[in-house]
Amino acid sequence: MEATALTARAETERGLSGTGLKWMALILMVLDHIHYILGFTGVIPEVFSMLGRLSAPLFLFCLVEGFSKTRNRKKYFFKVYLISVGMSALLVAMNVFGLLRRPDGFYPMNGMMTAFAILMVIYQGIDWLGQKRIVRGLLAVALPLACPFLFTALMTHVPVLRQPLVVGWLPLIPTWNTNADACLPVIIEGIVLYLFRKNKHRQVAAFVVVDLLYYLVFTGFMVSSMPGFHWTQMFTMYYEWYGALAAIPMLLYNGKRGGGHKAFFYLFYPAHIYILYALSWGIYFLMN
Repeated sequence: MEATALTARAETERGLSGTGLKWMALILMVLDHIHYILGFTGVIPEVFSMLGRLSAPLFLFCLVEGFSKTRNRKKYFFKVYLISVGMSALLVAMNVFGLLRRPDGFYPMNGMMTAFAILMVIYQGIDWLGQKRIVRGLLAVALPLACPFLFTALMTHVPVLRQPLVVGWLPLIPTWNTNADACLPVIIEGIVLYLFRKNKHRQVAAFVVVDLLYYLVFTGFMVSSMPGFHWTQMFTMYYEWYGALAAIPMLLYNGKRGGGHKAFFYLFYPAHIYILYALSWGIYFLMN
């Protein structure tokens, strides 16, 4: 019995903890953002962004684990929500008012925290549905998915509300959009990871299927009609499907939480983006 227990413990200690996955995702994210923000210099290799395709799926996987196991979902949600509000407000200021926009017109459009906030509401709705709390569950699932359509309808049919909606709605109400970090495919992948969370192998397989269907099959079909397109470009230009490779570290997850550093991960995301963005300003002026 004691030998069996030791063997089981050794097996669970192998692989990657939740903290290990977060560190991997963080490093890959930084590489991706270095290319994204400093790519105009022409010296940052494309491989940085190729490797960075794995970061968002890994963070989504960690979000599912964190939300499933946290003791205080409200506290977890509001931490993410407040970061989303702050970053979204600054994004609106840059987009609408041109505040702090780099002279070449570039500004960072990062919305991962917005995607996380949306998904946590949907996750709670899924759990409510499982508890037969149908009306509450349907609202929690449907409203976040319907937000962009409600926003567009109000913008279209009530023109007087356009400015208040842009300045008020977008920062305060997490809304998925065309931003790569907060687009519908990211939301769908996050939902799939949550729905299959009780069986890791099925969870990872479902994620890979969804990722490849959209980013390889559907995207490939859409861009195949473009002049000069060659299928090799799916490896050099349209490589978002590389995110499917995040399945490997997901499968190595050992179910352990790891060493924490929660405050660091919360603060690092906005901090590194704006530090890189400030650095890009200095480099831009040196180059021009």
